Amino acid sequence: MYAIIRTGGKQYKVQAGDVLQVDKLDQDLGKEFNIGEVLMIGGDPAVIGQPLVKNASVTVIVTKQAKTRKKIVFKKKRRHGYRRFATHKQDFTEIFVKAITSPDGKVTKSESSPVVKDMAAVRLQKIQDKQLARKTRVEAAIGGGDAGEILKQEVKKVTKKKVVKKATAKKAAKKPAKKAAAKKKVTKKTSKKA
Repeated sequence: MYAIIRTGGKQYKVQAGDVLQVDKLDQDLGKEFNIGEVLMIGGDPAVIGQPLVKNASVTVIVTKQAKTRKKIVFKKKRRHGYRRFATHKQDFTEIFVKAITSPDGKVTKSESSPVVKDMAAVRLQKIQDKQLARKTRVEAAIGGGDAGEILKQEVKKVTKKKVVKKATAKKAAKKPAKKAAAKKKVTKKTSKKA
């Protein structure tokens, strides 16, 4: 059995056990709720709604609340000196379809279980792992006698970034001055006629 549901102004075909990304929903992570906007129930006795199927619902569980990958937004109007650059990340909710209930009370359940991911916790864990790796690198260098070299490399990385930023800022601030073309003095040679 499958169902066609409507959420966020879009329609999705779902079956029990599917995982899909929809526009952001105001639901907590791991929460189970019903979507009542079912447009059609497919299967052996197909039921088409007018526009919705009465007494039909799809039970879903929120597995992730996150943002999509960064997209570049670039606008340009030629010959008008108009250029705009921006980026955009869209919020989305990932849901797991647990069960589909048809109008006659028949229920199709999923055999698999949802995997709930807290993206804020994942992001925080990555940051902590990076900090721990850096700390262990420095400690290993200190214990091995190469502490000076490792610390110099760390300092070089930081100062190099600062120097590059300062250099680009200076280049942007300085504007080349136009030099006036020097006029050449032409001397006339006079010749005496004999």
